[in-house]
Amino acid sequence: QVQLVESGGGLVQAGGSLRLSCAASGRTFSNYVMGWFRQAPGKEREFVAAITWSGGSTWYGDSVKGRFTISRDNAKNTVYLQMNSLKAEETAVYYCAANKGSGRNYYIVADKRAYDYWGQGTQVTVSS
Repeated sequence: QVQLVESGGGLVQAGGSLRLSCAASGRTFSNYVMGWFRQAPGKEREFVAAITWSGGSTWYGDSVKGRFTISRDNAKNTVYLQMNSLKAEETAVYYCAANKGSGRNYYIVADKRAYDYWGQGTQVTVSS
């Protein structure tokens, strides 16, 4: 069992930056994949980024590549999402998720159905 709690959301102007945190508790393993997804009103939940708990591999959605950075601090059991150059259309609820499976390719980590645990989400609002 894993519990995930997101924080760091808020209101930011377009072009600004925000850093989200996901604090994990319970059993965490080095082979877990931690992911970030976002969901805007009326839209499907969208893959943003993922990282292995070891930090050895990362994956990004095409729309955020080069602007967002996912990282982790194993000592704090925390995953971060650094978001730079934010756009108004990226306003959404951002969710942290954990995948305990062994698959380690883009099509697995980018699929919301592959994740076993989810946080409650944190609202990010980007004003234009």
